[in-house]
Amino acid sequence: MKAEHLEILVEEPSMELFLRALLPRVLGDGVTFEVYPSQGKDDLLRNLPGRLRGYAKFLPRNHRIVVILDRDDDDCRVLKARMEKAAAAAGLPTRTRNRSKWRVANRIAIEELEAWYFGDWDAVVDAYPRAPRGLQNKAGYRDPDEITGTWEAFERVLKKAGYFEMGLSKRELARTLGQLMVPKRNRSRSFNLLIETLTEACQ
Repeated sequence: MKAEHLEILVEEPSMELFLRALLPRVLGDGVTFEVYPSQGKDDLLRNLPGRLRGYAKFLPRNHRIVVILDRDDDDCRVLKARMEKAAAAAGLPTRTRNRSKWRVANRIAIEELEAWYFGDWDAVVDAYPRAPRGLQNKAGYRDPDEITGTWEAFERVLKKAGYFEMGLSKRELARTLGQLMVPKRNRSRSFNLLIETLTEACQ
């Protein structure tokens, strides 16, 4: 059944702001969504089993749940297994285990939101014109999901270009780049998996 509403659980406000700016252009008409930030990754993981049990009691058939976490330094497989276990305990089938009838999709940003910004560097240059053009074609930046310390790397590049001398404003970046990002040109595999999941749910 086509999803008409998405409940999206994220770990912090910058991801919330990014998705609120991006998703209206991705989902199109007829699909609503709500984004719920937590007080960090540990908070979301700690409360996830209880929240999913609550959803299991009332979730309409045409609603889906999407959980998004940063990988950070965690083992991706271990983190995904923990998310999958919480859904299974609540009796909610996941996209990983039941692709045709899933109620919960667990997605991981590798290694964090800033990797998705590196994935569409043209959007970054549109927002911050002094940022170096063509950075995405240089060694170390071609695969955004392979960049180590993406937040620090992103801050370093923009500071060198004369922006955010007092440190990155994560919320400003999220709002701005969420509005400018073009999903089809993003090089981040983890970002593309999220978009694939969302569009699949709504078709």
